[in-house]
Amino acid sequence: MKQEHLDWATAHFNTHLQGAVDLELWTIPYYMSAMYSIKDRSSDAYQLIRTVINQEMLHLQSAANIANAYGLSPKITPPTYEKNKIPHLNMSFNPSSITEPYMNHSFDIGPLDVERVNGMCLVELPDYGVTDEELILETIIDQYSSIGAFYRALSFGAKALKSDIKGGVRQVDAFSAFYRNMPNMTITESGELGINQVDLLIELITDQGEGQCKDGIEVPVVFQNTADDIEPEIDHFEKFRQIKESGKLPETYSVKDPCDYTEEDKKLEQILIQQFGELTKLLQALFNGDNPQNFFPVMAGVGAAITNCWKHGVTPKYSKTNQL
Repeated sequence: MKQEHLDWATAHFNTHLQGAVDLELWTIPYYMSAMYSIKDRSSDAYQLIRTVINQEMLHLQSAANIANAYGLSPKITPPTYEKNKIPHLNMSFNPSSITEPYMNHSFDIGPLDVERVNGMCLVELPDYGVTDEELILETIIDQYSSIGAFYRALSFGAKALKSDIKGGVRQVDAFSAFYRNMPNMTITESGELGINQVDLLIELITDQGEGQCKDGIEVPVVFQNTADDIEPEIDHFEKFRQIKESGKLPETYSVKDPCDYTEEDKKLEQILIQQFGELTKLLQALFNGDNPQNFFPVMAGVGAAITNCWKHGVTPKYSKTNQL
């Protein structure tokens, strides 16, 4: 549904701000599950996915910082996963010639297999074919063809409402040590000055993710990880496509049918649900302006719980309604 002049009222813009947080959070368990299913942690695939997950945490922080700067306190809730659905994206709006190589895919939680690799490529699919004029007229939030298209619309709304920006409101910066070329990862200015910082964070998200690399352009130096990325110049889509085209995926843990789960298996499943629930509570506190001291231990505990699930053949689950 489109209209000639979209009124970027606060309520409509806030829906997009919350949608950005939902979308970034959704990617993290999806990618973590695939990564921890790999037996050899020294493999290129494991290392590449690890760098993407770290950046998705940065993107979640960035989306939350933007939301807080506009006066929206974002809600952090465990995502749900369905085979053919990504929050707020509709892949059918992309040219079939672009999506066809990845159509054997699944957005369910699962091990690193062909379906998941293709799904990961689709999540980070470069922004093709939709003009800015068409894009900014979307009235339904679930009608974007890619993450890049979603953020182009968000950027348009941000500029229209730039007078609402309040610098220094519940801003989080946990990644500066990894990005020495990045001038600022928080929004410290208001109004006209603040919109430049908002735009910088949006460009960070899209250039690292689906990026500008569809034409072979590297991630700009300002957005490159300067600490621990094995290929900081390559965006997420290219990293996942590299895994897809490597010729052989790394060995992963075998998976049981849930009907065959033992009581111990079910306990492992519940431990992960509890751990991830705790992580989402800490993220909520963090973006509410608190300073939870146990965030990183809990994050590590989630990784350990995912690994324990895979080692016992249990597919990770992050909430009681994790998979529909």
